[in-house]
Amino acid sequence: MGSGGRSSSGGFCYREGRTLLLLPSPPESGVLGPGTKGSGEVFYNPAMASSRTRSVLLFKHATEEGLLGDGEIYALDGLTASGLRARRWLNELPKEIAGRISASMVDLDIEALNWAEKSHVRFPPNHGKGVLESVLGDLRVEVLSSGRHWVDIDPYGSPVKFVDSSMQSMARSGVMEVSATDTAALTGSSKTSLMRRYGARVRNDSLSHDSGMRVMLAVMSRIAARHDRSISPLLSVWDSHHLRVSFRVEKSISAANDFEENIGWRVFSPMEEEVSASMDSGLLPRGSLNGLPIHCMLPLNFPVDRLDPRVSGPLWINATGEMGAMSSMTVGSALESCGPDFVEDDPSGWDEKRFERERRVVSRSVRNISEESGVIDARHLIVVDDLSSWLGTGAPPSPTRIVELLKEEGHKAGVSSYGRPSFRTDSPWEDIVEAARSIHPPM
Repeated sequence: MGSGGRSSSGGFCYREGRTLLLLPSPPESGVLGPGTKGSGEVFYNPAMASSRTRSVLLFKHATEEGLLGDGEIYALDGLTASGLRARRWLNELPKEIAGRISASMVDLDIEALNWAEKSHVRFPPNHGKGVLESVLGDLRVEVLSSGRHWVDIDPYGSPVKFVDSSMQSMARSGVMEVSATDTAALTGSSKTSLMRRYGARVRNDSLSHDSGMRVMLAVMSRIAARHDRSISPLLSVWDSHHLRVSFRVEKSISAANDFEENIGWRVFSPMEEEVSASMDSGLLPRGSLNGLPIHCMLPLNFPVDRLDPRVSGPLWINATGEMGAMSSMTVGSALESCGPDFVEDDPSGWDEKRFERERRVVSRSVRNISEESGVIDARHLIVVDDLSSWLGTGAPPSPTRIVELLKEEGHKAGVSSYGRPSFRTDSPWEDIVEAARSIHPPM
């Protein structure tokens, strides 16, 4: 059987990563949005598999780096649905880490929790470590019942209404991961929803998904500051239908007081005075003003016209990830933790080809992330289609080739994991132009 099989204990058996689960019916292949759930169904979205793989890897990194303390780790999988995210934490993390985890699966759907529990009983963690409980209730209430080192918020639509109470629950040092499927709002397609939910504007261009993630981080930062906390981004990803930001949360009144230093504006087709101000603020590499870049960032106190269609924000203007966290997400580490090994008589009914396909899915979940880690703080994120159009050079340059040329000139540069062919660099704009034109001269 290629996709799954009927379990003798009832339900349809399926596998994601190294973890087996039971569902009342076979999963819909390739579902991208939150969809609708009918009676008797348990929502499981295969399109979120890569997100869950990255969550396992980030949990491992955060624990090894001491971000979650050195004692018991209280983790919460809010809006858990099938319960698979929490179960993958316990099953796919090393036993030394899993043994420290006390995880809660929270959902308002009793049937979903029943199936999650049934999956856990039928397919417990291979090493037998970790504690998992299911809680029927509202995430916003349950999260406050205990201090949390790890909180995952993965709702249908906007996550904003769940963040305030979750932020209050965080331990002195912890990690929060937040997904948003209301991408029409966050990318500026639905301007009224964006302003109503996030208090921001986004220009709907090729960087709109990056701007959307930055809007999310700005909102998370502002909410954290209300509770004397600060955030530090670890990983930000645009993956198919959703945006997801992961960040460390620390108790710090002084850092909370300074949260606006990380918030500002992105301006398309900036004027000379805007580019100069961006350079003066350290938000753009110092260079000539003879040719102006496609975009630049500006600090919050720079006077912008918020109704100017060139302007996006308020949004996060510093790095959207952290080098150590991102560099840990190699293909090797992903396969070691989450890649399934073929077994005869697999409960899911998978053959060797299906196992290999799943290993490819696991590998793709971290594509370009570790390579991008060394340039995540670079000030330019440039989509190559935009660059060729801006310069009138015809065909867009290969991101890999332009990165090679910039590195040869001594600049920091790397291919981006962003969802469009792109690169990051700390190079002055004129050097980017020169590299692009050496590949494709102006038409």
